Amino acid sequence: MESISLSPLGLFLQAGPVGKAVMVLLLVMSVWCWLLILEGIFSVIKLASVIARTRKGEPVKATAPLLESGRMAASLDLPGESVGDRRIRVQEAISRAGRDLLHKAEGGMPNLAVIASVAPFIGLFGTVWGIMTSFVGIAHTKDTSLAVVAPGIAEALAATAYGLAAAIPATIGYNRISASLGQSAQKLSNLIEEQAVEAIRAPRPSAAFKGAA
Repeated sequence: MESISLSPLGLFLQAGPVGKAVMVLLLVMSVWCWLLILEGIFSVIKLASVIARTRKGEPVKATAPLLESGRMAASLDLPGESVGDRRIRVQEAISRAGRDLLHKAEGGMPNLAVIASVAPFIGLFGTVWGIMTSFVGIAHTKDTSLAVVAPGIAEALAATAYGLAAAIPATIGYNRISASLGQSAQKLSNLIEEQAVEAIRAPRPSAAFKGAA
């Protein structure tokens, strides 16, 4: 009986054309997954730093549009507008810029979610195809020995392993990064409220956003 290598490369070389195509696709998804995870970790760290520095009054380029939106909204003098209405208007103006900042921080998170949900099914397709290959081998040789079914079964299990190798990190990374972004979003929301209150209290709207250039 011909030996079957259990190494990733050996399993790839022993697979059929369809199995190889599935494994290559899953390998690309796995590499892409790790790149997105690293990008997400960097974005979370950067966003937390930007929010902390802005709350300290340091000039931060990333939040400059956010602060400028609040300054412009606070500079408007609408007839008949109450203090509460003005605060809500200023806060909404800052919030719109804040949503843009969060959207940029999310980066490739939607793609990471796609990998986490799709990779297992691609691996399952490879699994089914490998089992079908085994049955076809049995039909052609009229033999149910291990030598006939082993290559197809090995291809099926390899596709499953490749699919899990892409899906598991993507799922964990997506959940953890999403939770961290949620915490940063709450801190950003607090920052927006603080800036809105400062804007309506300041004698001049620009004074509330000093150092935001």
